[in-house]
Amino acid sequence: MIRSELIQKIADENPHLVQRDVEKIVGTVFDEIIAAMARGDRVELRGFGAFSVKQRDARQGRNPRTGDMVQVEEKHVPFFKTGKLLRDRLNEDS
Repeated sequence: MIRSELIQKIADENPHLVQRDVEKIVGTVFDEIIAAMARGDRVELRGFGAFSVKQRDARQGRNPRTGDMVQVEEKHVPFFKTGKLLRDRLNEDS
């Protein structure tokens, strides 16, 4: 599912909401998650999962094209850990 499909599904299930308002709501939710992660905060959506930021230390890497050693700088990467409810739904016996 992509963002526009999510917006359309929410709008279809809530006919009292205008699609433009649904777009603003979804955009605001995503923007707040991004802003919290940029500050280094953890974002937990109960039953769904938790978004956090992990730090990768600087290291020696290798250029795959030339084979030369290169210095890879420290960086922060997003991390998602699924919640129990989501894991259970994905693994239920059908």
